[in-house]
Amino acid sequence: MRIFVTTKPKAKEDLVEQIDPTHFKVSVKAPPVDGKANDAVERVVAEFLEVSPSQVRVVFGHTSKKKVIEVL
Repeated sequence: MRIFVTTKPKAKEDLVEQIDPTHFKVSVKAPPVDGKANDAVERVVAEFLEVSPSQVRVVFGHTSKKKVIEVL
């Protein structure tokens, strides 16, 4: 399954807001440096979807606020 995510790095808290079944807004505390924000997005989305973090990965948009995430 692929989901579409709009991210906000350096937020005050980690938060996931579901807009519809495939679109989410994700805020993470991590800064967008050295992939830290992407790792945090994967972790937070995994928690929200109640799956293992190894089952979630960013496939498009590594350097963009708009990302495509694949959930295995």
